[in-house]
Amino acid sequence: MPLQGSLSIERMCQSARISRAGFYRFLQDRVPREEGMEVRSVIQQIVLEHRRRYGYRRVTVELRRRGILVNHKRVARIMRQDNLLAAQPKQFITTTDSKHELEIYLNLARRMNLTGVNQLWVADITYIRLLAEFVYLAVILDSFSRKVVGWKLDRTLSSRLTTEALQQAIKARQPLPGLVHHSDRGIQYAAAEYISILKKHEMIPSMSRPANPYDNANCESFIKTLKREEIYANEYENLEHLHDHIEEFIERYYNQKRLHSALGYRPPEEFEQNAKQIGETKFIASTVAFFPESTRRSATGLLGEGTQTPSLPQTPSLLGESRALKHV
Repeated sequence: MPLQGSLSIERMCQSARISRAGFYRFLQDRVPREEGMEVRSVIQQIVLEHRRRYGYRRVTVELRRRGILVNHKRVARIMRQDNLLAAQPKQFITTTDSKHELEIYLNLARRMNLTGVNQLWVADITYIRLLAEFVYLAVILDSFSRKVVGWKLDRTLSSRLTTEALQQAIKARQPLPGLVHHSDRGIQYAAAEYISILKKHEMIPSMSRPANPYDNANCESFIKTLKREEIYANEYENLEHLHDHIEEFIERYYNQKRLHSALGYRPPEEFEQNAKQIGETKFIASTVAFFPESTRRSATGLLGEGTQTPSLPQTPSLLGESRALKHV
């Protein structure tokens, strides 16, 4: 077995005055060390690429996507030894003004079984503290893919904040009639101007139950991710500097690259593309249930046939009926 030029292992061992068993023990020890150095190097590369936003679980999945199978405990140990663990979240505070006399809409989000994009959008607002001021961010996500489809950063909580985020989402996605838009009961989402945009594009308003943030969990989760992985990790000179960083995070990192555990550890854009390929041969619409768990039935719409958007029942006596909602 030639290893170096024409010399065999046996001949080299004789020349070096070592046993063949000793040589093989050396070889076996060296290979794991070299493999360990390679794994550590790739882990460091992943952490730097994602700006210390990934914890050991996402790093483990990313390693597997690159063809390197490593136990998650080993990844966590290496990241701890190299001080590469992700930044821990700070306390999260929400601000919602729901003390108003405007119309409140039936909660449809928790009744929906999603099968594709542009069936349910979820919206929320958060504040960000700069050195000299507070600014506000409105975001809209597609609940199926967790992709951010619209956002707006501003200095005030005026109606412009939410309406411009909504208009951006509509322009980018061009949804067909029947899409359900879900938000909290804040005055920005109940305002006449906002509702008029929804009705103009034949969207169906939906709002959370009182004091129940879990109805809007996808948006809440994104905001926590944004603050933990971007806002708390940086300092910003002014609103323009913050805007550039948020644009980079949302448009080129979160939507395009960041692995999402709820999507089978795939980025939102990749998840949507896979769903689109499946949807080309399989047509399934979302379902909406209006019955209690014990007698639940569902109303199913057909894809691509358009949608009627009648006023949905908002009194208990009418909850026993179901209406078809048709989506793309």
